[in-house]
Amino acid sequence: MVKILHKKYLFWYNFRYIGDEMKNINYEALKGDEHVCKSWSLMPLKIDDNYEYISKNIIFNFVSTIILIPIAIILYFFNKIFLGFEIEGKENKIKNSGFVSVSNHIHYLDCTFIGLINFPNKIYYPTIQENFKIPFVRHLIKLLCAIPIPKERKHKDKFYKQINEALEKNSILHMYPEGSLWPYYENIRDFKYGAFKIAVEANKPIEPIRFVFVNPDGIQKLYKRKKCVHAIILPAIYPDVSLEYKERIEDLRNKAYEAICKGGN
Repeated sequence: MVKILHKKYLFWYNFRYIGDEMKNINYEALKGDEHVCKSWSLMPLKIDDNYEYISKNIIFNFVSTIILIPIAIILYFFNKIFLGFEIEGKENKIKNSGFVSVSNHIHYLDCTFIGLINFPNKIYYPTIQENFKIPFVRHLIKLLCAIPIPKERKHKDKFYKQINEALEKNSILHMYPEGSLWPYYENIRDFKYGAFKIAVEANKPIEPIRFVFVNPDGIQKLYKRKKCVHAIILPAIYPDVSLEYKERIEDLRNKAYEAICKGGN
């Protein structure tokens, strides 16, 4: 018990100083999807054949919807004041359809940026299982529609099936095709294929978003040391149905990568 409490303390202590630690990382020396952030996985997580990735429980979904409102209000002011968060390109938002949102992965709170962009709609976030092993956080992210990505092949079919069903009901899925989180990294890394495979199989569009860092101005100069985070929503990209399945996935990935690389430049 003492050991677990000690680890909890270390988690919050390290989170507090994470920005300063990132200054010492030579990102250019890292390879591909290499992780730079520590995982504080303390609790067990069991994914079996009966695990529900997207809950159909009426009470759970009701509580999830209700809790989203005060959290969104708090995060709006927190992100605005302390992170200088702004949204650009709102006219490019996809409406009246399910879609797969993709972005670069540059901040511990960038999932909250995506939530604010799409509020009041729910967003499903596939994430690594280790996040579901962090005390307290595991329950919060579950309520906020995070989904653990199964590691075993036998569980992945159900994972993709439930995601496709959600997209068919006009839900929104957000994924980070770069993979791991690289805090405050300003370039765009190579994209994996998972998000684009899901979009192609569900025949849903991609909404590309690029997070960029902007120097603080006005009153923000008085209290912000770091750059502000802005989200740029780019025009939707649709699967090219004239292409064969594998070519369609690669084409969608390439177009999204190119759009995000150009976004903000």
